[in-house]
Amino acid sequence: MYDKPMLSLEQTRKAMDAMLDKATQEPHRPVAIAIVDDGGNLLSYARMDGCRTNPQTFAVRKAYTAALAGQDSAAYAARLQSQGRTVADMGNPNLVAAQGAVVALHPDSGAVLGAIGVSGLAAQEDEDLARLGVQTMGL
Repeated sequence: MYDKPMLSLEQTRKAMDAMLDKATQEPHRPVAIAIVDDGGNLLSYARMDGCRTNPQTFAVRKAYTAALAGQDSAAYAARLQSQGRTVADMGNPNLVAAQGAVVALHPDSGAVLGAIGVSGLAAQEDEDLARLGVQTMGL
């Protein structure tokens, strides 16, 4: 039998609360936030009032990409570019090569637990907010 570490409900709730507390300090700059497990399955999702449709979709896709790639979405995009490839080459329409997602790794084993994707702000701001969520999880 195998023991598989995974993100808990408590971790995802704490992360979401911390990110929303930070994001809602500027309510005129709405974001969408997605937290996924290691298979890219949605664990938690929130969008601020007034958030446009595109960021809502991209938050989920960014998180999915980071979880499946096992690395932050900006690093994944850079890796593809260095190989002269695009996400279209991967054959998975849910992948995106865009900054704004941070992978959640097990602190001891380095196993991928999931990822957090944020969309709606500038790319670095999206990533910073996602990083706050992962840090709040204690990872």
